[in-house]
Amino acid sequence: MRQWRALAVLGTAQFLMVLDTSVMNVSISQLVEDFDTEVTAIQAVITLYALVMAAFMSTGGRLGDILGRRRLFLVGLVVYGVGSALTAVAPTLWMLALGWSVVEGLGAALVLPAMAALVAESYTGRDRAVAYGVIGGLAGAGIAVGPLLGGWVTTYLTWRLVFAGEVVVVIAMLCFRGAIPESPRTEHRPRLDGVGAFLSAAGLGLGVLGVLQSGTWGWVQPQNPPLTVFGFAPTLFVVAAGVAVLAVFAKWERRREARGTDPLIHLALLHRLPLRSGLLTLVSQNLILLGLFFAIPLYLQVVQGFDAFQTGLRLLPVSVTMLLASVLASRLGRVMGPRRVVRLALLTLLGAITWLLATIQPVIDDASFAGAMALLGVGMGLLASQLGNVVQSTAGEEERSEVGGLQFTAQNLGSALGTALIGSILVGALAHAFTTQVAKHPDVSQEARTQTSIALEAGISFVPTDQVRSAAEQAGLPPAEVDAVTESYASAQLNGLKAAILAAGGITLASFLVTTHLPTGRTGRGKEAGPDSRDVPLEPA
Repeated sequence: MRQWRALAVLGTAQFLMVLDTSVMNVSISQLVEDFDTEVTAIQAVITLYALVMAAFMSTGGRLGDILGRRRLFLVGLVVYGVGSALTAVAPTLWMLALGWSVVEGLGAALVLPAMAALVAESYTGRDRAVAYGVIGGLAGAGIAVGPLLGGWVTTYLTWRLVFAGEVVVVIAMLCFRGAIPESPRTEHRPRLDGVGAFLSAAGLGLGVLGVLQSGTWGWVQPQNPPLTVFGFAPTLFVVAAGVAVLAVFAKWERRREARGTDPLIHLALLHRLPLRSGLLTLVSQNLILLGLFFAIPLYLQVVQGFDAFQTGLRLLPVSVTMLLASVLASRLGRVMGPRRVVRLALLTLLGAITWLLATIQPVIDDASFAGAMALLGVGMGLLASQLGNVVQSTAGEEERSEVGGLQFTAQNLGSALGTALIGSILVGALAHAFTTQVAKHPDVSQEARTQTSIALEAGISFVPTDQVRSAAEQAGLPPAEVDAVTESYASAQLNGLKAAILAAGGITLASFLVTTHLPTGRTGRGKEAGPDSRDVPLEPA
């Protein structure tokens, strides 16, 4: 048992940081109420958390090489604990964003790449395979426990207790820091590429910001932007600026390599086809999962009126089947090869999303919804069982931190884009459907249509229909028109949700294009391949 003490500490960190996000997703409605804000503001906070992690994961991986992975892991835990404490007592929305999105996000960006490297350093051979399996299982457990635990605590106590509990867990982990072995010092200690770190963070930040604000600003035609560019919405220009900054980042990194100085990322790693395909599939996986996990709680809480605990219960099937599939499907990978398993996972997700679309109705069919959620979990579990090993198996021992940084960058970039893009599509489709419904409804007068149009120009939010009814009554509309406007909004809500889920289905379909270079070789053959091989022998998940 002594040899597994390090895994107990490292695995707890993985569990804690997966639990964090799932708790926030199930507590959206309560956060809106507690901070007297809108769904779009909470969407921005959730997106910012994933974005901060994505922007600084590669920097965290490089710092692990410079300062030592064990030391950075412990420093990251301290930062994460401080962020959890700030979140637990946050009196305002901006303090929540500072504590959770920024400070906790930075702590996670230090912890996770170091954790991935420390697992590889601490175990070899069959033990390393077991360790990877435990880490993956704990990540699935965090997803499984998060909605239920977060929902219960949010409903019957307060969501703040979750973050206070995280502080206690972090302190306990620091007390057992001696279980983590000291990383061996390398002869060459790289220097941090500060310019590269800034450029990568700025490029990713601008790109995700543009996507996040697209629901408010509009993609091309201006809706409610702070400014316009040549008469167009600024969204595409902000996204293009992000792409341009990332292009400058790539040029800067090549320049540093040509000079013989240490880059933030060795871009040659991305020329390894299995690694690149694995990273892109990770982006897709988290984009789909976090996008759906933003939209579905809104359907359950805002449309159906469930509290956080009832929402957590209805999300439990996806969590349980994801955990089971991620643990059991490693054997399937040894038989079929990772590429076939990933493509089977994507087909399963398409089936789940199609089923889910049929369940978005004014009155929920619990049995059908549970079935769709369970199938969704199977698809996600199949993906989770393969992708971590695909990425890590392309790396040599000295590349563990850097590849770990790329892995978690891909995951969190997908998470940020998922919340931003699916949320934007949901709000945009809601506004379009509401406008159309009001315009076509025979019981809505021209004056009411004009008032609705003026209100929409100031922005629209995903709120309960009771709030729409109250606003219509305060505007002085006759009872018949109040009913008509409320009915139109309720219908638009369902249309917006269906559009968001359909977009997730489109992304799933497009994801087949990035699986081309995933390894086809079966695991456990005993042969070795180089990191550029398309038939990389993988350690079991």
